[in-house]
Amino acid sequence: MAVRAWVNRWRRRCWRLLFFRMLFGERSGGALLAGTRISPSTCIEHEDRLQLADDVFIGHFNFIEASAGVRIGRGTQITNFVSIVSHSTHRAVRVAAGLSGAALEAAVIRQPIDIGERCFIGPHSTIEAGSTLGHGTLVAAHSRVRGQFPDFAVLAGSPAQVVGDTRAGDARWLADQPELAAHYARWRAALLAAAHADAAAPVFTRTGGPEAAPVRQTP
Repeated sequence: MAVRAWVNRWRRRCWRLLFFRMLFGERSGGALLAGTRISPSTCIEHEDRLQLADDVFIGHFNFIEASAGVRIGRGTQITNFVSIVSHSTHRAVRVAAGLSGAALEAAVIRQPIDIGERCFIGPHSTIEAGSTLGHGTLVAAHSRVRGQFPDFAVLAGSPAQVVGDTRAGDARWLADQPELAAHYARWRAALLAAAHADAAAPVFTRTGGPEAAPVRQTP
């Protein structure tokens, strides 16, 4: 029994090191992202249409379907068991039953997803096609997100709704950690300065061409 316990412990350790250990270093759009980590257990489809900024964390057992384009901003954290899907056939499976080609494609929903900087996506959440999450958004666990949401929104529910503002919680925490207030203020100022650049940045359309990114609410 002692030998079996030892073997099981090493089996778990080896499995963790080989298949679950997350290493810094990814590539997106030809750029090296030294601070980005993606779990080997995360499934990414159409990875060429996934745009990542640096310092992104994507945890275990997530599913990212990026056929219509998915953009994830700097410093965003996606926890575990999250689905991010830029297309859906929930309508086509009925109204286009038995069809193919252009007729089928017309019934398929394909819309890009844009997730801002420093967002936190809680476990077992779904981000649906066409959604835009502003900078600093917090998505509670088990949320189903569809639509356009402003910066610093706290989202919860199915369908997800705005239930708060992350700046309120930040302010309370910073009151006890005043040494970090200046750093936080600089980040907020940088977001404001970059608002126009974000609005002009290209995203992928359904036809594959670029268009202006959706304008987020400024901090």
